[in-house]
Amino acid sequence: MTQRVLITAGASGIGYAMAEAFVAQGAQVWVTDIDSDALDAVPAQWQRSKVDASDEAQMATLFSSINSDWGGLDVLCANAGIAGPTASVEDVALADWRACVSVNMEGAFLAAKYATPLMKAQTSGAMILTSSTAGIYGYPNRAPYAAAKWAIIGLMKTLAMELGPFGIRANAICPGAVEGPRMEGVLEREAAAKGMTRNDVYAGYAMGTSMRSFVTAADIAHMAAFLGSDAARLVSGQVIAVDGHTENPDPKV
Repeated sequence: MTQRVLITAGASGIGYAMAEAFVAQGAQVWVTDIDSDALDAVPAQWQRSKVDASDEAQMATLFSSINSDWGGLDVLCANAGIAGPTASVEDVALADWRACVSVNMEGAFLAAKYATPLMKAQTSGAMILTSSTAGIYGYPNRAPYAAAKWAIIGLMKTLAMELGPFGIRANAICPGAVEGPRMEGVLEREAAAKGMTRNDVYAGYAMGTSMRSFVTAADIAHMAAFLGSDAARLVSGQVIAVDGHTENPDPKV
């Protein structure tokens, strides 16, 4: 049976790489995003929907469409997220906190909430939540993001316990510093906040890993494809870092 895979925020970055990895394994993919231009540019054979992952009405409609068109869902990649502000906690505006938590945490919750009935009905499924190494360590100047990514770990652990009896697995991937536009924005903001250059901050992140390297979206995607496969049929409730082994969550040079 062809695997049916939903990837939120799948029109670019990590989500796009996940879609490519699942397609390479013969799956059919459905990607969502809020970027209309990015959605228009994905391969024609991918199903797509413009959806705000933090909007419950839009998510409910999405899963209704998936059930109507596919009759179920085998793999959920709850991948939607935003970087949020880079500032010391006293300088974080409540509106910015709420926006970051809403997309990162509530987006994952809504995806899991609406995927659950579809997977329960078929007594099988895999949920893969994108957390972060910020969900393992505290990250100075990233309080909203770190709090949301820690919350995703708690959500995943609970899903694994609740849904395991129905044949549904749940795991979380924790990317480290991922090459790409979002991380470039973080580097620039952190450089400004610390009075450093972008290149010095980059070097600090890389030196904060035992592999001395950033990771790529493809590295994350390969792990997602594994977790969604039968090869991981008894892997559930796990927090898996794909980060080159982060040693220092507050990189300094």
